[in-house]
Order: sequence, then C-alpha cells, then structure tokens
Amino acid sequence: MAALGVQVNVSNDDGETNTAVNVPESVLRRDQARLEEVERRRNVKESQTVKEEKSDFFTSTFTTEKATIEEMLSSSNHSDRNKAAKTLEEATVKIQQLQKFLNDSMLFLTQYEIRQAQASMQKLQSALDEKREMVLPKKKFAFRSRNAGASKQPEPGKLTTDTPASEVGGTVVVDSAISEYQCGFSNVENQVLIKQAEEIQQRDVLLSHLTNCKVRLYGCPSTLHIKNIRSCEILCGPVSSSVFVDQCTDSTLVFPCQQLRTHNTTATQIYVHVTSRAIIEDCREVRFAPFMWTYPGIQDHFNVAGLDPNKNNWTDVDDFNWLAAGTPSPNWTVIPETERICSWDFVGPES
Repeated sequence: MAALGVQVNVSNDDGETNTAVNVPESVLRRDQARLEEVERRRNVKESQTVKEEKSDFFTSTFTTEKATIEEMLSSSNHSDRNKAAKTLEEATVKIQQLQKFLNDSMLFLTQYEIRQAQASMQKLQSALDEKREMVLPKKKFAFRSRNAGASKQPEPGKLTTDTPASEVGGTVVVDSAISEYQCGFSNVENQVLIKQAEEIQQRDVLLSHLTNCKVRLYGCPSTLHIKNIRSCEILCGPVSSSVFVDQCTDSTLVFPCQQLRTHNTTATQIYVHVTSRAIIEDCREVRFAPFMWTYPGIQDHFNVAGLDPNKNNWTDVDDFNWLAAGTPSPNWTVIPETERICSWDFVGPES
C-alpha cells in the first residue's frame, strides 16, 4: 500500500517551479510536532525568565522598603512626642503597603520566599509595637461598654469611695497597659461590646480579659490583639495587617486579615479570611471555617485594609508544633459545612 503523502513544489535556482516531491504525511506531522515543541520550550523559557525577573524585582523592592521602615523606627527615639507619633503613623502605613505588595506578589514567589517575607513582616510589626510602647508615654484609657440589655451600674447604696467615678454609667477605666494609640475593651464579663468604624479606623485594637462577652467591631483596625478570652464571640471587620490571638478558650472568632498568629488557644472556632497563611502554636482543638459576616460598609473596609475579598487561604494553616511532613496536624480541623454558622445575631448600638 502506498504511503499517503503531500505533493510539494520545489523551485530551481532561477525561481522556476519544475519539480514536484511527494512528502509523506508522517514526516510532515513529525516536523509540525518538532516546531510545536520548540515553540513550547521557548514559551516556557520566556515565562521562567519573566518569573525570575519578577522575583528579583520583588526581593529588591521588599528589601529596600523594609530597610526604610527599620530606619524610620530607629529614628523615632526623639523627645518630641508629636514628631514620634507622626513617624510611627507613617511607619504603620508603610508596613501596610509592604504587606499588600507581598500579597500581590505571592503568585510568582516560591514558598520559601513567601515564608521569609512573612517572617520579616512579623518582625517589623513587632518592632513597631515595641517602639510605640517605648517612645509614647502611656496613660489611662476609658471606653464605653454597651450592653444590649440593661446597663450594668453600681447600686447607689453600694457606691463607695473605692469605686472610680468613671465607672458610673458603664464606662470602664483600663490601666496604663493601653496607650492612646490603642483602643478596645478589657476586664469585662457578660456584656455586649461595640465599636463603630470611626472609633477603630486604622488603630490598634486590644481585647483582653473578657469572659462571656459578645464583641462587634464595625470597622477597619490596623491590628487586632485578642488576649485572655473565655467563652466570647468576637466579630471584627477587615484588619489591615495582623491578628494576634493568645490564651483564648471556648470562643468564636470572626475576622478578615493579612496575617493570623494564634498561641495557647483551645476549643475555639475561627472564621477567617486571610490572604497569607494562618499560624498556630501551642494550640489544641482549634477549628477553621471561611469568614462569614457582613455589615453595611464592609466592602469599603476591605478596600481600606488592602484585602482582596476573592483571595482567602483559610485552609492554609501552619502548626509550629507539628513538623511531620505529609501528616495533618491533630491540633486543628475544618468545621464541617453542616456545623458552620451562616448568620449572626444582630448587635447594634443602644437606641
């Protein structure tokens, strides 16, 4: 049987076509496959080159910006309190911008590069927090605690000289552990606690020593610290940088953020939107689910925080106490869909 072929006209040196050659289709297919493979390899090489160039650009830019922030923090030791506050505010903004740059670059970075950059961001945030405590004098901070029911007030007959006047009417005074650049709630039991957007916008929020409380933060804080919490339900709007959780028991936490660090926490559910990777350490019985909460203005707060609402790595959890590769950590699990809370009790300001 004659092999199938295709006639190809061949020209002589004078440009005149005078010969027809029968080329087998198998040869043409091999030639076509060879050309396609050459094209594929060229595209792969170009793609790799672009990726390496992007990675080099990221490393150079990240290193430069990191050094700038470190210089700002080291120079904020001046005695002028207002100048120190302004410098630290500028450093906060730069840290948030650098975190967004990292988030946008994760598509082409290696896991090693991502981990190194995240560790650097954590050090910058810790240095910022330490510097604030060092150069800005701390003072007492008062906040109003709002209860959905009746306000918890001392009875007139029980008001003594040992009761600060500021406690009357539901205002609690927290000692000097909170600077004027932090806000939040501390040492409260069995209450509903609320802060609106204008109270926490791009500020550090501290929630500490709360028991059996419902907390609603309708806004976009810079960082959120949750410490010594028991049997609480805490819902917060988008956090620009990091959420730090420590000593939390039998609670439910709901928030979007850039980074999540959780320590010494047990029997707690976390509904999270996180654009990097969540980290747990010394934790047990922690369960994760995707962030499920909304309130008027939350989309604007996502924009202010620099968070991508469509990018959520809530199942990417690193357990620093579990190093067995290929074996899931026993310290955290995913909340089954049938057990997830899809709607939350409305908690608003007192009428």
